[in-house]
Amino acid sequence: MAKPEAIVNATSNQESTQESNFATIHETAVVDPTAKLGEGVSLGPFAVVGADVELGDGCQLGAHAVVQGPARLGKENRVYPHACIGQDPQDLKYEDEPTWVEIGDRNLFREFCTVHRGTKGGGERTTIGSDNLFNCYSHVAHDCHVGSNTVFSNCGTLAGHVEVGDWARVGAFSAVHQFCRVGEHSYIGGYSVITMDVLPFSLVVGEKPRCLGLNKVGLERRGFEKDEIRQLELAFRVLLRSRMNTTQAITKLESDGIETDLVQRVVDFIRSSQRGVIKTERGGRRGS
Repeated sequence: MAKPEAIVNATSNQESTQESNFATIHETAVVDPTAKLGEGVSLGPFAVVGADVELGDGCQLGAHAVVQGPARLGKENRVYPHACIGQDPQDLKYEDEPTWVEIGDRNLFREFCTVHRGTKGGGERTTIGSDNLFNCYSHVAHDCHVGSNTVFSNCGTLAGHVEVGDWARVGAFSAVHQFCRVGEHSYIGGYSVITMDVLPFSLVVGEKPRCLGLNKVGLERRGFEKDEIRQLELAFRVLLRSRMNTTQAITKLESDGIETDLVQRVVDFIRSSQRGVIKTERGGRRGS
């Protein structure tokens, strides 16, 4: 790591690399010589940029924020004070092999948020898309893959190897078990414990989680057509409120003719599930 004194000299020198890239670096920030900073990067007091880190144009690190490599962050990401990106995975099998974090553009990582690198056994990468909000104390574990436009409320937590689809919402103090999937446009209520896959477009809540149906409010806010929502409601009625098990329900949906791509995406999600999906069936049974 470069010593703080080296950064003081660099920021005071009009000819320095940092100044030529229009980066703003506080005199107490620490930047490894191998780090690459894009134009307009801002580093606050005591921020740390580790070895083999790339920060895209316009990234901002607040006071005491840490980005450790290998890590790649796209443009205009903001890492708030005390958030920590790219630390070693919390996996006893990890043996200091080089693994990665890859992050898109315009993400917000609020105070004390943590994102860990991948593991050799999990594909070596943790990935995050663009335009996500990770609120205070949220956690993305090793080998997770998070899409774009998601929101993690305070203390929303992913264990390792979790997949989260675009536009999903993870409620406050909710935890997702390793190897689970959270479908696109789904909503997980606060204090939920997710041990099976969450259906796309669904609303799930509870310590013993159950699917309450379609995330209709979220879909309406995002401009889904009324007919698209109606077709999803009909499909969820078959999946959740009929006396059929999941296999029978899918067979019925397909035999009746699937009219929209959205319903087909739900069916494909169920067929590819390894852990089963969270449901609520007659008689109080949960899951499939």
